[in-house]
Amino acid sequence: MKKCRVAAEPKPKQKYKIIIPALNKEYIVDPNDIPYGKHGLPGSVLDVIGAHDEEIIDHACGGVQACSTCHIYVKEGDESTNELSDIEQDCIDKARGIKLESRMACCCVGDGSKDIVIEIPSWNVNAVKEGKD
Repeated sequence: MKKCRVAAEPKPKQKYKIIIPALNKEYIVDPNDIPYGKHGLPGSVLDVIGAHDEEIIDHACGGVQACSTCHIYVKEGDESTNELSDIEQDCIDKARGIKLESRMACCCVGDGSKDIVIEIPSWNVNAVKEGKD
């Protein structure tokens, strides 16, 4: 069982999507399937994407909120995600290229009210694995 440093968020009440336009990828989040994988908070962007394409978002700490490698930008739907915890803010402060829409994929959990559109900073995309599709 993974151990995250922040309490899990409540499960969303309905399905929604996590969309990565630059990679032409969409992931349907079904509350009945949470947790999806083994990295990040249950239902987090990292949990969902990692269960389908584990190598897309780097996560050196395994998604336990101890580094900044899973840094992403939430371009749309941020209002439907959980609030930043102090631990997540500390991780973001260590990340490269931070912006107002910066989040850690291991911590960012949607509530199901809107789709979430993300961008992965170019230095965080695992390009070697991306070329396999």
